[in-house]
Amino acid sequence: MSNTLKRKRRAQDAPAPGKRRLVSEPDTGHGTDDQASAENADGMHIDHEGESDANLDDTDEEGEDNRPDDAPQGTRGTKPKKPPTGQLLRDIREATDLFKSSTFKLQIDALLPTVRPKPSRIPPLDLFLHSLYSFLTSLSPIAPQHPLVASRKLLHDSGVAVPFPLPSPTEGTNWTVAFEAPTDVALIGSWPTKCIVKRTDGLPYIVDVAVEMPAALFQEKDYLNGRFFHKRAYYLACIASAIANPKNGLDVDVSYASTAFDPRLTTVIIQSRKDGSPTDFSKLNACIRIIPTLPQLSPLPLHRLSPSHSNVRVSKSSDESSSSTHPPSPLYNTAILLACTPKSHLLALHSVKNLVPAFADALTLLRVWANQRGYGEGSKLCVFGFEGRGSWWGGLLEMLVTGEEHESGMLKSTKRKPLGKGLSSYQLFRAALDFLARHDFEKDSIFTKTTAGHNHPPGEYKANHEAVFVDSSSYVNLLAGVPLSSLDLLKYDALVTLNLLNSGLPSIDPYDEVFLKDHRTVHTRFDAVIRAELSDVKPRKPSLHSSYDHGSWGRAIIASLTSSLRHGLGNRTKAIGVLLPTSELRPPSEAQPNNPSTIYIGLVYDTEHAFRLVDHGPSADDPDATKSQQFREFWGDKAELRRFKDGSIVESVVWEVKSTDERARIPFMVTQHILERQFGIPKGAIKTWQAPFDAVLRLPQSISTLYQDSGIPSGFKSATAAFDGLVRSIKSLEGEIPLSVLNVSPVSDYLRYTSVFSPVAVPTSLFATLPDSARHLPMIEIVLEFEKSGRWPDDLKAIQKIKLAFFERIATALMKSENGTKATVVVGNCVDTPEIQDQARLEIVTPDGWAFSARIWHDREATLLDRIIDEKSHISKRAPQPFDDGKSKERTEALLAREIYTRRFIHGPKHHRVVAALCHKYSAFAGTVRLVKRWLACHWLLRGHISEEVVEILCASVFLQDRKASVDHPSVPGSKERGFSKVVQFLADWEWEQGLFVPLYSAADGSLDNADERQPKVAASASTAWTVTTEEDPGGRMWTTLGPDIVVAHRVRAIAKATWGTLQTMETGHLDVRELFIHPSDDYDVIVQLDQGALPQYFQNITADPEAWARTSKYANIPNSNSGESVEAQPGFDPGQLFHDDLKRIYSDTFKLFWDPCGGDRYGLVWDPSLRNSRPFRALGGFSSTPVPKGEKGKEKSWVILNEQSVLSEIKQLGGGIIKDVIVQH
Repeated sequence: MSNTLKRKRRAQDAPAPGKRRLVSEPDTGHGTDDQASAENADGMHIDHEGESDANLDDTDEEGEDNRPDDAPQGTRGTKPKKPPTGQLLRDIREATDLFKSSTFKLQIDALLPTVRPKPSRIPPLDLFLHSLYSFLTSLSPIAPQHPLVASRKLLHDSGVAVPFPLPSPTEGTNWTVAFEAPTDVALIGSWPTKCIVKRTDGLPYIVDVAVEMPAALFQEKDYLNGRFFHKRAYYLACIASAIANPKNGLDVDVSYASTAFDPRLTTVIIQSRKDGSPTDFSKLNACIRIIPTLPQLSPLPLHRLSPSHSNVRVSKSSDESSSSTHPPSPLYNTAILLACTPKSHLLALHSVKNLVPAFADALTLLRVWANQRGYGEGSKLCVFGFEGRGSWWGGLLEMLVTGEEHESGMLKSTKRKPLGKGLSSYQLFRAALDFLARHDFEKDSIFTKTTAGHNHPPGEYKANHEAVFVDSSSYVNLLAGVPLSSLDLLKYDALVTLNLLNSGLPSIDPYDEVFLKDHRTVHTRFDAVIRAELSDVKPRKPSLHSSYDHGSWGRAIIASLTSSLRHGLGNRTKAIGVLLPTSELRPPSEAQPNNPSTIYIGLVYDTEHAFRLVDHGPSADDPDATKSQQFREFWGDKAELRRFKDGSIVESVVWEVKSTDERARIPFMVTQHILERQFGIPKGAIKTWQAPFDAVLRLPQSISTLYQDSGIPSGFKSATAAFDGLVRSIKSLEGEIPLSVLNVSPVSDYLRYTSVFSPVAVPTSLFATLPDSARHLPMIEIVLEFEKSGRWPDDLKAIQKIKLAFFERIATALMKSENGTKATVVVGNCVDTPEIQDQARLEIVTPDGWAFSARIWHDREATLLDRIIDEKSHISKRAPQPFDDGKSKERTEALLAREIYTRRFIHGPKHHRVVAALCHKYSAFAGTVRLVKRWLACHWLLRGHISEEVVEILCASVFLQDRKASVDHPSVPGSKERGFSKVVQFLADWEWEQGLFVPLYSAADGSLDNADERQPKVAASASTAWTVTTEEDPGGRMWTTLGPDIVVAHRVRAIAKATWGTLQTMETGHLDVRELFIHPSDDYDVIVQLDQGALPQYFQNITADPEAWARTSKYANIPNSNSGESVEAQPGFDPGQLFHDDLKRIYSDTFKLFWDPCGGDRYGLVWDPSLRNSRPFRALGGFSSTPVPKGEKGKEKSWVILNEQSVLSEIKQLGGGIIKDVIVQH
């Protein structure tokens, strides 16, 4: 021990060369270069190590203990503990209060180095930049020439085109272009300040290089009509030609890039070739962007570039000729000013970085957050207006730190106070999100604090820009050209993130959601996604001046379209996202960028207003007649003058719908009308995916027409009305039955709006005319509860007999009081059921054709069952799965009966009530559940393996993901399509091994805040893979006892991932919604094909063939029956489902069975793989076996394997009359 300490002290006494000076320096975490940062880190490590070694213990160099003998024995030979420092206590407090989790802080600290370039790969870039500097400063000049002559010569000599923007120079142009070597070449942007952030989708880092164009190349009037941009374009083309010349030895690839498709902002992109040379920086995954700039003493008069000045003078023959003055050109002026500000932005960023130690890390976090949401560049669709806005994020943090400039007339109390300089990176990041979530960009302007005040009056900015955020240089509005709709979406995303960070829920990992998860996926981000083709766009009021101001015709169209949509949709949406692909690189031989031919429009609904039928305009007695004129001009023939009940007469737009599905598409109808009227985009060029999703929840057209022509009641409201009528009828039988009916509880998804198909009544008169494959009468389940009485027997078997007597009385009384009502008492389910188990029910068919199945709930049953179970306390109270023979048959039956009783009479009604409440609270919840059920059914999983109740709970978890979610909460889906996508995403990513808790019942009583803390998650078990707990079901087994098991759970995850991958094709416009619901059957060992004509529910099949129910009779009123006998309605009868249940019960140990309960005509069988392996024969083996074929070495005669042919033969015999074919695939 002493020798070890001596060696450590000697090592400490020897100073490390080149590092001793760093020991005492404070570690700011923001060195000027990576090498210094590394040295600083090493120095701090040495200092820490030295301090620790010096305080190891109180011993001398010989290892003797110098402490007094009376020291406590427990402290002898141990290191004395120091009290925690104030900084450590502050860090602990920050991790607890600010981050809500210590791991979150560690994750953020670990994230920062991963999104920055590796220092080891930077030296080749530095070498190339030195070479580039020498090359650019030594270029030969080119004499002045006519712009067209110069461009033709450059194209002819080097194949490089000059990217002249609008308005292009003509033969009559009387000014010239020339080239001289740049007066300065400097690094700008985020690279020299080490604030650069890795871009999404593997795009390279961008190293910005400013080349300062000599002032002698420009004249004072060059700010007019694009002359500056024409000279800039020629200067840029000369540089591209020189770099691309193979004789220069640079050996790089050269391309053009136009930021946001703006030809005025064209730059040269240099990419390294992988040649292994010292200047090969391809491993860094970076490119160099050359940006021409103006000198600090600009040759152009900057006061002429204010937002109110008009510097684009359109000819008198254009559309603006009627105006006596030229309109302002604020975007054009801003584009010129951007050539003056790169160095000032660099200096401002460097100054703030030195002032605030955590600034660089905060900016990194903010950029990562923005990139993950499409506010930048990427291979996916990005938000319009934010491409090339890197300086905006730094300017935002700069404003928060330095404060705002005080405007004249504004109260000082309304000015935002600057943040503290000592805040951490996470605190600055949250402050930026808070600003974005609260700031009203439409009404409030931002002027960053400057040293000498701003150059132009605030009113000029407000009058000519949609949003105003002026930088500290007082030259540029950083939000010029960013539409308000994109800022609304930014505000929405910031609010979602803040709510997530503030929730502090252990079930949600904020780090993944905020920084790692890709939120650009349109089908989970927006409630409606609309794809519009712009190839045939014809604006109602084309503006040449607007094209010049925006830089191109395409940008002007998209900006106008965005503004029109925001005006037309109004408060129907919380945010509108116009999404475009990022501008691509092009060869230098192509002068102009290609404008996007397709845009995507994402709508985030405000469900309180999104589906209203009438839009109100100005009143008829409004003194300002121009308002009515503008309203009619905007809406066209949809606008009309209407009188309302309150007597008011206002201009209105009425959206006519015929169904609930059509009403849910009103926002799309509004968008489609605006695009067609204002921009001439035909309806065929506007596409959405709402109608195809609606189609999978509708019956085939021929069946729907048959129902509609018959005039029968249908829909959830009609079913609820029929239920209410039945309740009144039952309660009116007070004198006919011994006890009064206290309550009638619905427990059917038809009465809580979550059944796959809308309920339809099928009267007896119509039932006979339906084809065999469409004769399905759905059953609606209800529970009857009688008043308390001591006359009930105290025996379980007798109670079941009493229930039969009650049903007989009710049936007789109902048929007597209601003409046309049919009531039938049903006992058992064709399976050996214990006599103590509830097995009696009453089937009621109303005169209108509604079918109900009623059961009686008697609370005394639970007490009697518990008494049987508790008498055998030495036996486990958990019902064995499967139930063991022996031990206690009576107790086993009691356990099964108790489980069914609890599920049917306790949890069933509670679950129904809370799900119905969620359907009323969230407009998209019911549709989401129906789509998910349809999806699981089409993939042969619903009911057979996954109960409908657990599907409803899983869907509820998406709506209740944020425990404080209200109806208008930003995270709540506003459409069933978005809800479906979020559920699929959840199932694809869900780690069901850890279980899931859903605060289902807290949502009803409003106590969601701490629901997640009250109930722990329960992990999956061997018998059941999914464990979904609620407040009423802490064990998580109530709705998952019968499945899914591990095999099915993995199957669900695989199908969800495949579905998620198919949903991604929405961004390319190739999504076929039906493909999401088409089930691949290649993985099954055996396919059992059923006779479609024998399946009453076949008409619900996703791929139903109308020929299966084509009518052979000439007359519609002749019953469609070959026997000529009358056909009676059979409520709930489905031979396909019954045969499925029989096979599953008989062969549960032999194979797994899959089937679509919504009209499926095929079974899928998967053999138990363990049975295909030979094993010794034993009696009662549990499966049909056959001896191992002769010839297999090492197998005795007594070894057997699964007899597949025998099992299939048995299935054919059992399914005689319903099975059409059996196909063996594996």
